[in-house]
Amino acid sequence: MSETRRGYGRYWAGLFPELGFLLPTLPIVVVALSVLTTLFWTGVGMIPIVIGVVVVVAALFTARGFGVLETWRLRAAQFPPITVPRWDRTARRSGALAKLLAPVVDGHYWLYLLHGMIVNPIVGIVTWTLTITWLSVGLWGVSYPLLALIPGLYDTGLERWLFDGGLLYLHPVLAGIVIVAIGAVFVLTLPFVTHGLTWIHHAIARGMLSAFRADELRERVADLSASRTAAVAAEGTALRRLERDIHDGPQQRLVRLQMDLSAAERQLDKDPDAARELISGAMQQSKEALEELRALSRGFAPPILLDRGLVAALESLAVRSPLPTHVENLLPEGLVLPAELERNAYFIAAEALTNVAKHAEARNAWVRLEVRGVPGEEPGWLDVVVTDDGRGGAAAAPGHGLSGIAERLRGLGGTVEVSSPYGGPTHVIAHLPLAS
Repeated sequence: MSETRRGYGRYWAGLFPELGFLLPTLPIVVVALSVLTTLFWTGVGMIPIVIGVVVVVAALFTARGFGVLETWRLRAAQFPPITVPRWDRTARRSGALAKLLAPVVDGHYWLYLLHGMIVNPIVGIVTWTLTITWLSVGLWGVSYPLLALIPGLYDTGLERWLFDGGLLYLHPVLAGIVIVAIGAVFVLTLPFVTHGLTWIHHAIARGMLSAFRADELRERVADLSASRTAAVAAEGTALRRLERDIHDGPQQRLVRLQMDLSAAERQLDKDPDAARELISGAMQQSKEALEELRALSRGFAPPILLDRGLVAALESLAVRSPLPTHVENLLPEGLVLPAELERNAYFIAAEALTNVAKHAEARNAWVRLEVRGVPGEEPGWLDVVVTDDGRGGAAAAPGHGLSGIAERLRGLGGTVEVSSPYGGPTHVIAHLPLAS
């Protein structure tokens, strides 16, 4: 059923959406039956002259359209959504001709054709007839006291069956009470009938129109493989960047430091003043190398992140940022984030702020943390939003920061959105799943 309904009132709450599904069913299934039967059998008859294959494919595509319409109507009737197949899976990397003929070898298309040409017309006619009968008898019965005042209105209806058929010999008032009672029973049971009839359609659609579990499993395996590849690529990119930064920065300074100390050692006896100057320069080189190493280590989990959490770590990052950075914490009080999620969120925010400092020509930056999810359920996503008031025009170029953020998020099963019109502002929104 669409949901666990507790109480009679919940059935009445779904009555009008279900009537909105059931009442148009007859014209829809008749049109589907007529169109699909004409297309399919015309195509089968013309197969010897090749054009019939195209007509059959057209019938399959049309069946797909009617099937998707059925899933939309069931969704509008407040029943659980049906996951339709991924239609491009059969010929995703093939040419135009292969994609055109893909429905012929795709079992989902034939199930949709069977549903639209045979199953749904039969079931739809039955459920529509029951709905019209139940609704008509119910409304006719409960309205009898008013409509009976119109002379001749019931000359061929239930009144003749009661009085002229010899089945019941009742006083007109008592007969009216019986008619109203019958109508009331039909009206009071109408929500159960409409829900049950709509559930039949939903059960059939779920069995014939939804994606196969094997398809879903294949897609999950493919997504996991892509995520793993993206994660490996992101880590490889990060390691290469770290290697390059160490080579270009601290390593060069340490080499210079070693040369200065060697020169100072040679000058120590001959020229102490020159030696002291070289040692002073070496000390400055060591300080600068230490600062660069500290800057590089910010790409990893800092101690404050492990000790005090994500918000405190981002506030510390904001203090060290070369431009004014404001941290806004919208996380629910008491929410505990996994350590790995906090580490990745910190890295993404640090990378985005580095991009702002290097390229945005901004005067201010903002970092916002929030969670979101389906109302009434546990939050499913952590959003890290980095905004600046710079010149805009940011794009994810290969090997640069935004591209690295996107790769890292793909490895985590998340996504990134970048809004950066020329003239600014720029918004980088990273969506990280709270649970894998």
